[in-house]
Amino acid sequence: TRPGSGQQVDSNNDKSAHGPSHIGRNNNSGNPVSGTDNATESTQLRVPTTMPSLARGFSLVPERLGKRGSYKKQGNKGMFGCEAAMQLLAYLAALLTLPFSLFMCLKVIAQYERAVVFRLGRLVSEIPKGPGLVFILPCLDNVKTIDLRTFTFNVPTQEVLTKDSVTVAVDAVVYYRIFDPVMSVVNVEDANRSTRLLAQTTLRNVLGTVDLYQLLTAREQIAHLMQDCLDTATETWGVKVERVDIKDVRLPIQLQRAMAAEAEAAREAKAKVIAAEGEQRASVALKAAALEIGECPIALQLRYLQTLSSISDEKNSTIIFPLPIDLLSLFHQNLSGNGGSSSSRRLSPLNESTESQLLKYG
Repeated sequence: TRPGSGQQVDSNNDKSAHGPSHIGRNNNSGNPVSGTDNATESTQLRVPTTMPSLARGFSLVPERLGKRGSYKKQGNKGMFGCEAAMQLLAYLAALLTLPFSLFMCLKVIAQYERAVVFRLGRLVSEIPKGPGLVFILPCLDNVKTIDLRTFTFNVPTQEVLTKDSVTVAVDAVVYYRIFDPVMSVVNVEDANRSTRLLAQTTLRNVLGTVDLYQLLTAREQIAHLMQDCLDTATETWGVKVERVDIKDVRLPIQLQRAMAAEAEAAREAKAKVIAAEGEQRASVALKAAALEIGECPIALQLRYLQTLSSISDEKNSTIIFPLPIDLLSLFHQNLSGNGGSSSSRRLSPLNESTESQLLKYG
């Protein structure tokens, strides 16, 4: 409301009197960016383009914008007429020099290649040309041939400090390909070199967030994380990272020795535990066998004879061993024909000695 007049002035009409005050480009939320909000926007402003795949690649600094936020298109009509005249002269020259001009105007593009053509510095078509024969104007066109096959490169050895402050040397290999030739030419100077440099920094950044144990046991998960980071960063370059593999992780010599000593100590402790468990089981089995032998006294005598037989079969040597007197007396009684009663009486001292030994060791 103007002072003293009591009338309200429409701000929209006031703005229209001074021309458009906004850029005909939508922000992230889909609404047009107003002139007042232009001051708070970032220094990079998007340029309207009819190429959706390249909309993210073009940007202008505020110095190249007009007073009201519109892009300055100075001399477009004159440049268009000059370009048309130059193209017409190029076509006439190609027609007049037929068939020799065919060697200059035709370019063969392989099946695995695509051609991005610039005419007087401007992109001729959003869609790359090829494969097959491509017609160009030698004096006006500049052709960039892009290979669409999968490339492989080894990431140089990187000295990385892990999360738990351990320095390791890591090697990796990256597989990538170019899926959009136009973006790889327009949005980045050298897509291949940029991808290689980005892979080195990404390897250091990702490995700096994990500890040594995760690096040694979860290589596949770390490789997938690197692939996602690289693929996201190179998407605007028209590059697709297909795979990342961690080849080798080299530890310092002192750390290797410490880990080897720790592993050896763990193996020795495990072996001692297994040996103790075996001795415990053997003692239990020996006790059970002693109880079984105590129930049948004749079994001890048979075991004694079996042991003597096994000793005599091993080596041809003379062995002096004690022989129970009761056993000899038993054989003597059997030979003399005293009968079973005398043998049972002779066995009684042997039974008493066997029982005393079982009570002693059992």
